[in-house]
Amino acid sequence: MGSRKKVAVIGSGNWGSTIAKIIGSNVVNSEEFDHTVRMWVLEEIIGERKLTEIINTEHENPKYLPGHKLPHNVGIDEGPSGLKLISDIIREELSIDMSVLMGANIASEVADGKFCETTIGSKNKQNGMLLKNLMQTPNFRIAVVEDADTVEICGALKNIVAVGAGFCDGMGYGDNTKAAVIRLGLMEMIAFAKLFCRGAVQSATFLESCGVADLITTCYGGRNRRVAEAFARSGKSIEELEKELLNGQKLQGPQTAAELYRILQTQNSIDKFPLFMGVYQVCYEGKPVHDFIACLQSHPEHL
Repeated sequence: MGSRKKVAVIGSGNWGSTIAKIIGSNVVNSEEFDHTVRMWVLEEIIGERKLTEIINTEHENPKYLPGHKLPHNVGIDEGPSGLKLISDIIREELSIDMSVLMGANIASEVADGKFCETTIGSKNKQNGMLLKNLMQTPNFRIAVVEDADTVEICGALKNIVAVGAGFCDGMGYGDNTKAAVIRLGLMEMIAFAKLFCRGAVQSATFLESCGVADLITTCYGGRNRRVAEAFARSGKSIEELEKELLNGQKLQGPQTAAELYRILQTQNSIDKFPLFMGVYQVCYEGKPVHDFIACLQSHPEHL
């Protein structure tokens, strides 16, 4: 057998720390992967100590994944921050093959070892299976599909829908309204993927964990829903709530809605995505949150 493949995790947020925990445990007994996992993070000071020092000595990330010990083979190197589709940017800049992982995976539950599924999208099936072997555990089950762009798009767009679901919760709408938001959001996700993806979009991909399962989880348990609910109830800004509720982490849904607005504007397709645009208008244009449902009442799905 040749030399073992080296593994690195870039980022130490809640998901970076969670996946490092899984990978670190898996590679210990592997003949295929090097037994040391290197973590690259933006240095932070936690209680007058460097985050890298805490992780290297105490094997815990107290800010993003408190209460979960990281394996002793997970180490830290300091490095600069910074990470079309993110995978496209990385592929172009580094000239490497890219795969993506998306699914109904709330980081704390994955770290707790609770059963869940996820999806790896890889245009190179061999690399997809390699990553599956690296990450799969008895309670973290992985399906590999070749429709990688759709997998990645699902992971971004579901956050916009979750903001809409949070608005509904904050305004006191019932389960019927929230179910309608989820369904209409899924239809807009599919429509956007068909408009945006260069290759064929497989409908079956939306039935994987990266699609409807992740959408449901995010609309009921994710940070985008939680902050959007607080936004509708409190009248505070998104920025204030990020500091209060997310320990300073950024909310993905509003930012993605703004990116979509710019993309759809160039395609003259804004009217086809009233839910996505309703979230954008509430978050960035001052539209009253109570007008959000009005954005859906003449949805193309109803015509």
